[in-house]
Amino acid sequence: MTSTTPPPPPPPQPPSGGPPSGPGGHGGEPPTGGHGHSHSHGPAAPVSQHLRKVIAAVLIPFAAAVVVGLLVLWPGGAPSHERTGVGMDRQTEQGSVTKVDQVDCADVNVSQPPPNGDTSTPEGRSAQEQATGKCEKATVEVTSGPHAGRTFTEIVQPDASRKLHQGQGVVVAYAPDAPEELQYSVTDVNRKFPLALLAAIFAVAVVLVGRMRGLMALVALAASFALLTLFILPAILQGSNPLVVAVVGASAIMLIALYLCHGLTARTSVAVLGTLVSLLLIGLLGSVFIGWAALTGNTDDNTGLIHGLYPEIDMSGLLLAGVIIGSLGVLDDVTVTQTSAVWELHQADPTMGWRKLYRAGIRIGRDHIASVVNTLVLAYAGAALPLLLLFSIAQSSVGMVANSELVAEEIVRTLVGSIGLVASVPVTTALAALVVSADKGTGVPVGGAPATRGGRGRRRKR
Repeated sequence: MTSTTPPPPPPPQPPSGGPPSGPGGHGGEPPTGGHGHSHSHGPAAPVSQHLRKVIAAVLIPFAAAVVVGLLVLWPGGAPSHERTGVGMDRQTEQGSVTKVDQVDCADVNVSQPPPNGDTSTPEGRSAQEQATGKCEKATVEVTSGPHAGRTFTEIVQPDASRKLHQGQGVVVAYAPDAPEELQYSVTDVNRKFPLALLAAIFAVAVVLVGRMRGLMALVALAASFALLTLFILPAILQGSNPLVVAVVGASAIMLIALYLCHGLTARTSVAVLGTLVSLLLIGLLGSVFIGWAALTGNTDDNTGLIHGLYPEIDMSGLLLAGVIIGSLGVLDDVTVTQTSAVWELHQADPTMGWRKLYRAGIRIGRDHIASVVNTLVLAYAGAALPLLLLFSIAQSSVGMVANSELVAEEIVRTLVGSIGLVASVPVTTALAALVVSADKGTGVPVGGAPATRGGRGRRRKR
């Protein structure tokens, strides 16, 4: 007598419109083909149609306002002006050092004997060294511009910090109103090749490690620089309000960078909202304290030259614009990380309500706050290190150093930006927790597996 074994029942079919479970779907083993867009933060949580409409109702008008702001404020390029020949406002050409000879400083009339023979001061010691030392006489050929091929000599004194060598590329300043033999002078060295090589190494490293996401990050970086050079800077030079230009430009950079790098998802939209709230807080605090501390924004030769060439520019507004733009890059990192953390927590336990999600996310955010604030403070301190060194040499008190406008600017910039970064953690965490816990319209938990009766994946009403 033979017995037949009944065939096994067919596997349960997923709900209509939902993702499959088991191999090849989000609910089981990873697929071997087909669905190939996994990201480092994991798949984005599904959201209901109603929630998409709510997020769109907030972000679409904001994006439209940014586009309108770009169109209204878009400049026709930087305005022209008469060159002053001072500082960076000089006409420059490219050159190359063809020969360097050692000569006595006394023979080229650059030596200045110390007054009364006193070599106890730095000026006296420098003069003594020039009187008895060897100078370099460099022959430089102009390689660009209307006088390409012309040569001139440049004397490099013994105590000069920058030396020249044969074959070195240099940047030469051109003064058309000076006598012919004095029209050209070396103003800097040509650093284009090492900088371009370093940029290429950076780009290759980003693409090798980040792959497609790294490539998108480079595209976003290029778009950010394009907005900075084609919109923000020329618009400020054209006389537009620096604060308004910075807000519009920073918002455009934020939208492009976040959506290009992280995709057009609800998770990215929450990060955009958190970044926007934090930027508004930074702008408000910066405006209050820059005015309260009477910071003019005109503290060095470069800002003085800008004010001299374009006196209509609001320098304190320019300072506030710098605070906003400088804080944007770190804000993006904080808001994206916090949003992703909340999404992953919800994926691990879809039954968590928004309060539990918020408390768990804020614990992660506290670690992030400590590292980010320290990073921001050290970045500003590193940029101002020569200035701080000068105050240390002068043996000024901490109070006097902090009260000077140069240092007070950096203090306000650092603290305002840090307050915005700290505030972005609870704001973004709360927004993300509310969004993922309020979303009940997909019928599947965040991980993508269909809900089953009696199982942990069952969606509870919250």
